[in-house]
Amino acid sequence: MTSDDRVEEAARLLGERVRRDVAIAPLTTYRVGGPASLLIEVTGDDDVRAVTNAVSATGIPVLVVGRGSNLLVADAGFPGLAVTLGGVFAELELAATRARAGAAVSLPVLARRTAAAALTGLEWAVGVPGSVGGAVRMNAGGHGSDISESLVSCRIVDLRAGTDSEVSKPDLGLGYRSSSVKSHDVVLQATFALAEGDRAASEAQISDIVRWRRENQPGGSNAGSVFTNPAGDSAGRLIDAAGLKGHRVGSAHVSPKHANFFQADEGGSADDVVALIEEVQRLVQERMGVRLEPELRLVGFEGRSR
Repeated sequence: MTSDDRVEEAARLLGERVRRDVAIAPLTTYRVGGPASLLIEVTGDDDVRAVTNAVSATGIPVLVVGRGSNLLVADAGFPGLAVTLGGVFAELELAATRARAGAAVSLPVLARRTAAAALTGLEWAVGVPGSVGGAVRMNAGGHGSDISESLVSCRIVDLRAGTDSEVSKPDLGLGYRSSSVKSHDVVLQATFALAEGDRAASEAQISDIVRWRRENQPGGSNAGSVFTNPAGDSAGRLIDAAGLKGHRVGSAHVSPKHANFFQADEGGSADDVVALIEEVQRLVQERMGVRLEPELRLVGFEGRSR
């Protein structure tokens, strides 16, 4: 079955649920990149089963988009099925010291809602513009903590095999900005264990984090940190020391405010962003003797050397 055949058969199986040739750029924080051949919003278990059936029957590639805050799709687009989450997967339940969050819940909302309930442990998440599902997949973190600190388990569906499992934290292989969650897996919900805290103290901590980010990190079209931090060092420090703040390739440049943030011009090119990533990676290795590794999820750039 060719790529086009897979798309056509998946579209037939999904019927009115699916949309064709949908722009991915507006669904990402970079606001650049090409379209997905198909896109579906999954709002409940019926949709999950429909997507699983279509993927297992056709082998069509799958891209789970989330909030697109750590995602860059090539200008040529994604020749497969893009999946977004909503409906029941955007719900958040708080009970005692547990939080059960749908994968579509944004991390800032999770931080603020748990703080308002006088629960502590997720204040740091206010500074990460992603979703719960994406955060589990990459073990997102910041301000001295990460998802693994409070995660208990999560519900994961393997869209190829059709398995639907509650996976405990020890079985997720969580590491620094990494996990065992595969590209054809979709995280649907996650459970967090928190501690009783003080609402005022938690909300003050959240305000401090928001203030720090505004002072130290740029706005605009970017996806946060481009490279993971090498052991014992900072990617931003290395890029800055290599003299690359403000360095530009086409419609993309290194932020003058924070060297590990790369900005895309309005109407710019995802391919320019990747070309900038590759050039900065090469120059930092030449000038500083350290090879930086991208933290971004790069889709559609196969065959490029990094």
